[in-house]
Amino acid sequence: MPNAKPGPDPDSRANLYDMVTARIVAEMEAGRFPWVRPWGVTEAPAPGMPRNALTGRPYSGINVLILWHAVIDAGFASQSWLTFRQAQGAGGCVRKGERGTTVVYADRFTPRGEAERAAEAGGDVRVVPFLKRFTVFNVAQCDGLRDGLAGDPPPLPEREIVPAAEALIDASGADFRVGGDRAFYVPSQDFIRVPHQTAFYDQVNYYRTCLHELTHWTGHESRLARDFSGAFASEAYAREELAAELGSAFLCAALGIVPTVRHADYLAGWLDLLRGDNRAIFRAASAASKAADWLLALRDRASGQALEVAA
Repeated sequence: MPNAKPGPDPDSRANLYDMVTARIVAEMEAGRFPWVRPWGVTEAPAPGMPRNALTGRPYSGINVLILWHAVIDAGFASQSWLTFRQAQGAGGCVRKGERGTTVVYADRFTPRGEAERAAEAGGDVRVVPFLKRFTVFNVAQCDGLRDGLAGDPPPLPEREIVPAAEALIDASGADFRVGGDRAFYVPSQDFIRVPHQTAFYDQVNYYRTCLHELTHWTGHESRLARDFSGAFASEAYAREELAAELGSAFLCAALGIVPTVRHADYLAGWLDLLRGDNRAIFRAASAASKAADWLLALRDRASGQALEVAA
């Protein structure tokens, strides 16, 4: 992402949280889920994570939902994006009249002189969070781009989808216990329970369910240490379920599996959460990205070790 200059005023930051949250709440109130809808129509691109076409770097957190929404809303056939300057740097240009999509960049900065003040007066160095917005354009909105940009990966053949999910599950090392009629994760005993694959009407739903529970599993105190203190139907419970739902969707997209809603019955709780906290969807998407990245890194390390052994 481009270098961001910190310091937007708090009202601007709050308005950005409000804008994104209101858009997602409106989608959910209409019965649509932003992490599913991109593949609910015929002309949508193959499942995948949105990425920067110049660097190949995938977007993360709330930007995944923002860009997925833009893809389906405009009917783009690609998940690849560029800034205005990047399009020029790639030998092309954004077509006149095209409207960009606003994404966000969150970070923290240390005010000038703060380190010296903390050293003299004692105490911690004060850091200030900031949220900056910038504009990107889908490659479908550009002309003349040079060859060789990071394009959309080819869709996986159906026969490869299950092995891709199996490889990630195996690499996690999680304690999976197969059987019963419910899927759940038990933090106190650190194990996952899922029904037999034959219990699912649609076989790939076994893997979607496993990825949902694996996202919960990453939140254990020995891993990413998320909050599991909430009782059923509490706000903390809704936060964790939303993070797991998004984590499963992000993992499905990364593996080439079409995401679906695994727990639509939580919709009312999620809406209450988002209406009461304009940062909740940002936090949930951030937690989901961290969980998905953590699991995919485990898979990549396991794959690299297997190649070394084979060599």
